[in-house]
Amino acid sequence: MHQAGKSIRKRQHLNIHRSHDEHCQRLFNAIAPGSYIRPHRHSLDPKTEDLVAVRGFFALILFDGTGAIESIVRFGTEKYEGSGGMNIGVELPPHVWHTVVALTDGAVLLELKEGPFRPDAAKEFAPWAPDEGTAESAQYVRSLRSAIENWPEPGTRPCGPAFA
Repeated sequence: MHQAGKSIRKRQHLNIHRSHDEHCQRLFNAIAPGSYIRPHRHSLDPKTEDLVAVRGFFALILFDGTGAIESIVRFGTEKYEGSGGMNIGVELPPHVWHTVVALTDGAVLLELKEGPFRPDAAKEFAPWAPDEGTAESAQYVRSLRSAIENWPEPGTRPCGPAFA
C-alpha cells in the first residue's frame, strides 16, 4: 500500500497467481487517490472482470462509446457503508468502458479475471481519454472526482452482479 502512494502512477499491483498461464488471474491493486487509470475495456480478449474492495472506498465509472459518463457505482468495505448499504465489489462484462477511482488513502482492490492473461490484448484504451502522465490526464482526474462528488446516490447501473 505504501508503495502505491510513492509510485509515480500512485498505484502498485501484486500478482497472487504464479503465471500468466493460470486459469484464474488474481492480483491485489493498491490505488492511491489521484491515480489515473485510463478508461478502458476488455474487448480484445473478452473476459469478465471482478473487482472486490479489500480495503477502502472506490468509485467505478462506466462510460458510453463517446466518453460520456453513464453511471457511477461506489463500492468499498463495511467501514464506508453508512446507513444505505453498499456493494463490496462489482462484476464487469468485457465490452464496457470503465475506470476505477480510489476515494480513500490505503485503498486496495482484489481483481479476478479468467486466464490465461494476454498482455498484448489485456486492455483497449478509450480513444477519447487522455494518455496517462499528461497534463490533460491530471485535469481529467479532477473532472472525474467532481463527477463522483456530484453523482446521485446510490449510483448503480446493471453492469453485472454487484457483491453486497
